[in-house]
Amino acid sequence: MVLSNDALAILLICSHAGLAEDSPFKPLTLREWNSLARKLAGAALCPGDLPGSSVSNLQSRLELAADEAQRIIILLARDEALSNALQRLAARNIYPITRMDPDYPSKFRERLKDAAPTVLFYAGEKALLGQPGIAVVGSRRLDPAGQECAEIVGNACGLSGRVLYSGGAKGVDTISMAAALEARGTAVGILANSLEDAIRGSEARIALRAGNLCLLTPYSPNAGFSVGAAMGRNRLIYTLADYAVVVASDAGTGGTWAGASEALKHGWVPVFVLEHEAMPEGNRQLLAKGALPLPYPIREKPAHLPEWFEAQAVRRTGAPSQPPLF
Repeated sequence: MVLSNDALAILLICSHAGLAEDSPFKPLTLREWNSLARKLAGAALCPGDLPGSSVSNLQSRLELAADEAQRIIILLARDEALSNALQRLAARNIYPITRMDPDYPSKFRERLKDAAPTVLFYAGEKALLGQPGIAVVGSRRLDPAGQECAEIVGNACGLSGRVLYSGGAKGVDTISMAAALEARGTAVGILANSLEDAIRGSEARIALRAGNLCLLTPYSPNAGFSVGAAMGRNRLIYTLADYAVVVASDAGTGGTWAGASEALKHGWVPVFVLEHEAMPEGNRQLLAKGALPLPYPIREKPAHLPEWFEAQAVRRTGAPSQPPLF
């Protein structure tokens, strides 16, 4: 894989790849990168122009403090360590995408804008990212109605040619993903845990080799799970999809609740919530916030479910949802 000078510079500045754990100089955060990117644009510079600069040069051209310029120079100087890290990842079929790359998912740029991750790592079929599809999210604790819903929506994606977007965690995510793949469909899992660990699973390896699966993370490929990471990746699940289905949610707490609430607030996609007599309290409250009901039992045939979602969204908003342009 050949990376542009801009992509290499972003990886050096913003990624942990190849950076010693005890290094006192940490990569730039998303907010720090956005600030630097604005200064680069104002100076008519690209990230690829930074390597070879001096501290004084960065200070004068970008109006940086001495410690900021020094940090960037040191991060840029680890090109050999980064190259070794990327080669190790490539041997595992894991590759980076930066926000400067033409194949970076356009939906992230359009819907998240400056909040779009600077660097992503993926394994599998990159072309699936941003293709028409449905996000399925929910608690790991499922009643029979929730399990059936996850299976039906996954099956619907497979039969209709839509991508199934999920978080790759146990419960709703894995049930819906397995159903989509069993229906000879495709899936994208956006991970909050180690990508390197995820690709070792036998089922994942088969789907990755067949080109039916892409696993993606905005974190380091070897990063372990954390609640903060799960919260941060939830928005990526919604913003890649055309519709989202919340199968089961706690009320006022947890990643499912936070992600659905954020999606409703920003209007990224129509959010459907499984509605039935014994539904969790979080489902009831999300419906009160403006989510669309997905009544259980689900009476639509799986192959026709995406069209049903579209019709319900049009009925609520009065206009069809428009997919973003590439």
